[in-house]
Amino acid sequence: MSAVRVVRRQHQDVGAKPFIVIWESTRACPLACLHCRAEAVPDRDPRELDTAAAKDLLHQVAAFGHPAPLFVITGGDPFQRPDLEELISHGEQAGVRVAVSPSGTPTLTPERLRAVHDAGAVGLSLSLDGSTAELHDGFRGVPGVYRWTLDAWDAARALGMKVQINTTVTRRNLRDLPDVVRLVREHGAMLWSAFFLVPTGRGRQLGLLTPAETEDVLNFVHDVGTTVPAKTTEAHHFRRVALQRRILADAGEDHVAALRLGPLYRELTARAAELGLHEGGRRVRRPPLDVNAGRGFVFVSHTGTVHPSGFLPLGAGDVRRTPLPEIYRTSALFTGLRDADRLGGRCGTCEFRRICGGSRSRAHGVTGDPYAEEPWCGYQPGSFPYQRELAALLDHTPRTGTGGAGIARAGADNAGADRAGGRIGPAS
Repeated sequence: MSAVRVVRRQHQDVGAKPFIVIWESTRACPLACLHCRAEAVPDRDPRELDTAAAKDLLHQVAAFGHPAPLFVITGGDPFQRPDLEELISHGEQAGVRVAVSPSGTPTLTPERLRAVHDAGAVGLSLSLDGSTAELHDGFRGVPGVYRWTLDAWDAARALGMKVQINTTVTRRNLRDLPDVVRLVREHGAMLWSAFFLVPTGRGRQLGLLTPAETEDVLNFVHDVGTTVPAKTTEAHHFRRVALQRRILADAGEDHVAALRLGPLYRELTARAAELGLHEGGRRVRRPPLDVNAGRGFVFVSHTGTVHPSGFLPLGAGDVRRTPLPEIYRTSALFTGLRDADRLGGRCGTCEFRRICGGSRSRAHGVTGDPYAEEPWCGYQPGSFPYQRELAALLDHTPRTGTGGAGIARAGADNAGADRAGGRIGPAS
């Protein structure tokens, strides 16, 4: 049994080059999403990177070396920028693959989608936070968003674009997740990403999940990975779940009993069965990719400040003054986050810490300390009964570096950022 087939590691030295760069091109957006990290506003900020500065940022991304990290233009709503197609084309000329994450608004027309596709965008991500207009529009704050999103989804697929669908997991839509998966299967998508809320921006007002509920949902996402290509965002312990489930399956163990899964898992599983989600051909489950804030992932704000994640507001520099590769490779914040030995609490003593690491964004959002233990993880270090089998798996898993100096492959893994925080984000 090989860990490479259970959890994928990045090919490059993560201390030298990120897997993905998210750029918050603007905070302007006509929506009022309940979870918005950016607290988006109707009008563009005059401090935004202008066209020239944005093109310079693309060259900074290219300077990481070939192949350049995937560059995702998010927001706000990037369609509010009149230079969007120009920037996509410039990225292609600079050798940088560009994906786009627009908001589900009336600007998301087939004509506009064709324009970004013709300009060279390698992928598109859209958010779907409910299987009905009532759920999704209520979450996004504007009537009609659900219909605009489905229409754009179908139009993008007709153009041959790779589409990722993102779903924010909150108490409002927990029991609707199987129905969302049904839509993903019916309309077709390269990837479905379950995003676990980070309490920043407007998201502080939403009900938080308990660690037990989080475990139930992570195991549900693992299950539906044979129905649709699935990943999580800001739920890095999904990698732990993938390893646990693989070992338990090989041992012939009942994962529900062994992992003490609860009533929410049973409810989600029952609804998936009602919908026939596991009927028909079974795909090979997509192994999660080991990426975390500052470790293969970097976020650039609309004003050019650099952060380990869109949900981790600590700054490490400014691309107007310091090249992005220098910030990523040498800043104390980024090098610190790449050092698993700096983790505190249960994360610091956990046998999964080097392949999980927990959400540094959520740790900071809840405690103010980016190195604190993951608040939504209920795992007690050392409690998994198959420690010998786990050690054998982890011994065969290459370690990531701690620092130092498409949607082709990458996009198939990371093609969907959310306006709320750059969610073409790390595959967890």
